[in-house]
Amino acid sequence: MPVNATNDELGWLAPSFILKNVTDEIMSLDKLKGSNGTVIAFICNHCPYVISIADRLSFEAIELQKSSINTIAIMSNDVTQYPEDSFQKMKIFSKKYDFRFPYLYDETQSVAKRYGAMCTPDIFGFNSSLKLMYRGRIDSGVMNSNDSQIERELYNAMLKIKNNGIGPTKQFNSFGCSIKWKNNE
Repeated sequence: MPVNATNDELGWLAPSFILKNVTDEIMSLDKLKGSNGTVIAFICNHCPYVISIADRLSFEAIELQKSSINTIAIMSNDVTQYPEDSFQKMKIFSKKYDFRFPYLYDETQSVAKRYGAMCTPDIFGFNSSLKLMYRGRIDSGVMNSNDSQIERELYNAMLKIKNNGIGPTKQFNSFGCSIKWKNNE
């Protein structure tokens, strides 16, 4: 059963973090943030909702980078219960979907908790000052959608944030599989 992420609280400052990337490098939010905004997407390897948007996330990240808006993906699931989300499989997933952005491993789940991430995918859009201005879905497409008229909600929101400093008034909650917490938290 899918879980909905809420977008009722905007304006908070992105908590800093230091996590391991699939390249085996240790990376920090401070070094990864974009000069015109930052997208942080909580995803995983096995969720059908993530798999259905992985190509589009990769594409939108490339397009946003052209406007100096960086994308960061974070995997926070319990890999003991869900070994398909392991660090080694994150490397494979990243390569399969041509991620040209960091895909970080939140082994302790502390980053997901500080952000209040609820599901995969759960997408946060921050302005140049790392204040949350968007929390929603990537676009109007749904799983297995053949709709060629998909509204690029994340992309358009991030350009609005870059240009105006604030996100759109109307934002649609992201939904997907729940984050797989350790010890059923």
